[in-house]
Amino acid sequence: MLHSQIKSDIKQCYENLGAQLDNFIPRRAQNYLVAEIAKTLAGEYHPKHRMLVAEAGTGIGKSLSYLLGGIPFALFNNKKILISTATVALQEQLINKDLPLFNQIFPKEFSFILAKGRQRYCCTHKLEACCITDTDQQVALWEEKPKKSDLELLKRMLKAVETRKWDGDRDSWPTAVPDRVWQQIVADKHSCHAGLPKHRSCPFAKAREHLEKADVIVANHALLMADIELGGGIILPEPEQTIYVIDEAHHLPQVARDFSSAAASLKGAANWLEKLNQSVGKLAELADYKKSGRFQTNLNETISHLIPSLRQIAANIDPAQFNQDGIYRFEHGELPSWLVEEAKSCKEASKKALQSLGKIHDLIAERTKDNEILPRLGEQALAESGFYLQRLENLEKVWSLMAQPNKDKGAPLARWIEKNPDREGDYIIEVSPLEVGYRLDQLLWSRAAGSILVSATLRALNQFDYFCRQAGIFEKESTRFLALASPFDYQNNARLVIPAMSLEPQADKFTDLLIKTLPEYLEGEKASLVLFSSYWQMNKVAEALRPLMKKNKWELLIQGEESRNLTLKKHKENCQKGKSSILFGTGSFSEGLDLPGDLLTNLIITKIPFAVPTSPVEEAHAEYIESRGGNPFLQISVPEASKKLIQSAGRLLRKEEDSGRVVLLDRRVISRRYGKALLDSLPPFKRVIEYA
Repeated sequence: MLHSQIKSDIKQCYENLGAQLDNFIPRRAQNYLVAEIAKTLAGEYHPKHRMLVAEAGTGIGKSLSYLLGGIPFALFNNKKILISTATVALQEQLINKDLPLFNQIFPKEFSFILAKGRQRYCCTHKLEACCITDTDQQVALWEEKPKKSDLELLKRMLKAVETRKWDGDRDSWPTAVPDRVWQQIVADKHSCHAGLPKHRSCPFAKAREHLEKADVIVANHALLMADIELGGGIILPEPEQTIYVIDEAHHLPQVARDFSSAAASLKGAANWLEKLNQSVGKLAELADYKKSGRFQTNLNETISHLIPSLRQIAANIDPAQFNQDGIYRFEHGELPSWLVEEAKSCKEASKKALQSLGKIHDLIAERTKDNEILPRLGEQALAESGFYLQRLENLEKVWSLMAQPNKDKGAPLARWIEKNPDREGDYIIEVSPLEVGYRLDQLLWSRAAGSILVSATLRALNQFDYFCRQAGIFEKESTRFLALASPFDYQNNARLVIPAMSLEPQADKFTDLLIKTLPEYLEGEKASLVLFSSYWQMNKVAEALRPLMKKNKWELLIQGEESRNLTLKKHKENCQKGKSSILFGTGSFSEGLDLPGDLLTNLIITKIPFAVPTSPVEEAHAEYIESRGGNPFLQISVPEASKKLIQSAGRLLRKEEDSGRVVLLDRRVISRRYGKALLDSLPPFKRVIEYA
């Protein structure tokens, strides 16, 4: 049961919120969501599996809901709250707006912090090493000779760190730091760790200290996956002591899949292995030959085995088997027998190489810590060996996955080879799981103190089943599910118009029909957004309509011609001046685009956003479903299209007073069997179906 003190704290927050915000109107759906979050975490629905999956439409106030329902419970029970998001924009909103507001209305003190990965922080020792006066040694630390401006920038950064005017966070440096410079000073797990005196006060170590003290931590899905893949509690708090709030939760399965995937080139790996082979003696000498000699011998032997193996694999690949995109996918994830044997061999060799170099690396760290070698030499060697350790870890992961036999149950791994666009005659070996739900369940949901998953689009075709399969939510009976409609008045404020199109999108002449039809639905409108299914189609339509736009004095802004921020800025300026402003965009403009009020009153969707399974992973997934007697179109394409269509339509109404229309130029929603399900999953717009 929910403790009375927690109820009292939540009630106090609401009262304070009303006093803090002008024109604050309590929303019934928001109140309900707060209560359900608190009751779920208190174990009222299930004593152990405390999970809530909530789809909450635009305007409900999801972030404030989970702060109200989660923080009082977490603090009372001495748990941490981790809020994970998919976008930087939401992180900034939470850190700069929502959490400071909640801090004002919550009757008790709590702290919050934004968590970032190690790669966002500089290593002060590396920074010092890059600023040394010995020119030859400076150049040796760089892959390419540094520019004078690069060295000047590093000296300014070092001075700022030493005078405590900069905390070592890349994002807080006043200007953009070039990648070539940042790669020289970025903290890494192998050469930068608190076990060495020089690193105990490094920016990342300091950030970790603040992280451990914070009550509420804001992170992104990638950092969350990085932590749980390491076992949990390494970067972020331990899962057993953490209540996870996964906002923008519909992105999590894809992020999890990316983290479980691996790729490595053949000739590229052979090249850096040769360089490692040449450096081993120097590293072993610093590690002390008496202790490191056998590890050096093992490393040399395994490298001598790996390099010809990788080159032989490249030589055995038949170029005729690649498609027009330069990809050769193995059907059902099954490798030819010769490659199975090579994969097993490369797996064992890369594993031994990783272990041997790891031992040498540890010996160097130990001698550096004990001052048995000059700190400058030790740190430089650790940076070099750390660089190769990361590459060996990736190589071992690739070949372990390639060598892994397909299981009797569950989906196989997608395995394919791609021509390396950056190196002639080279190939990239790539592996990816098709389903990652079991990993999320094993590493996260089964261990968490509580899990709250929220998004505006979690359902597909009005069902949670598709998301549950993707996200590994197998305990459906003990999971609390909510679908909360937006408070907006869709019937009176918005229309869904389906024009009488003579062709469907798959027709050859459909693009020509778009060119002919679009002006009719742009005429008289001041703020329009047209969403296309491809850049090719968008650009062709734009080129054909430019003369008309110019003649009518319509301002046309096309995604990709300028930065997203500048494009949207120009659109807002046009709208403020009363000009007719038209945005042309593709899929990325269908999510996360916030154009309230008069900034968008006319949304045109050119077609149902069906994704064609062109990537090797998508093709492999469709193949797997077919092998089980399923229908990939109905089981993958239609649910995905449903989610994307909802996201696209969600661009129109952003606030309760907004109004406008959605025009869908795709008659398949009324001509095909699946169309009704797609229509019914959209918000309850007033429908206008036009006929010729």
